[in-house]
Amino acid sequence: MDKKVYSIDGKEGKTISLNDDVFSREISYGSIYYVIKNELANRRVGTASVKGRSEVAGSKQKPYRQKGTGRARAGRKRSPLWKGGGVTFGPQQRDYSYTVPKKIKRLAMKSILSLKAQDDDVFKVVENFTIESGKTKELVKILKNFIGDERTVIVLSEDDKMIRRAGRNLPNVSLLSYNRLSAHELFYGKKIILFAGAAEKLNDFYKN
Repeated sequence: MDKKVYSIDGKEGKTISLNDDVFSREISYGSIYYVIKNELANRRVGTASVKGRSEVAGSKQKPYRQKGTGRARAGRKRSPLWKGGGVTFGPQQRDYSYTVPKKIKRLAMKSILSLKAQDDDVFKVVENFTIESGKTKELVKILKNFIGDERTVIVLSEDDKMIRRAGRNLPNVSLLSYNRLSAHELFYGKKIILFAGAAEKLNDFYKN
């Protein structure tokens, strides 16, 4: 697959060749589903927790005698039936994270890249650039040539701290390194801007 490389001014330049096995393969929607589900599960904190009847404060002594009071039988004040008692089957701290096979992850990433690369309006390859000042307005000026207010993902060829600094104040822009892609961010991104250097590295990174 061949794609035009755009300058930061939005003008077409040279053509870059993209690996068909990475950017033009058959799309596996099943792998995309499982990997996005895995990423969302791994983000869950799992700190929701309540106290059961064995954990709440309160006496273990029987609150009143078994018979003769005219009231329902009660064993202890910690009972879930009583105010201040424990919670029945309440949430406990847990780890929601789990692993997905590497082959499934790679298949999902290649499928998403292939899905997005089908639409030239969504997927654009841009020449490498940096924001030496690290100012957001400089990055916004460049992005205006490619996007509007859509949810956008920029795939970097290397971890550029200045671009990340410039982009961290933009709520609709996500910056990812080519070797640490997020299936969730890529799939739901309305615009994908791929650095030319990142495209070349992805050709090799996911070729097998």
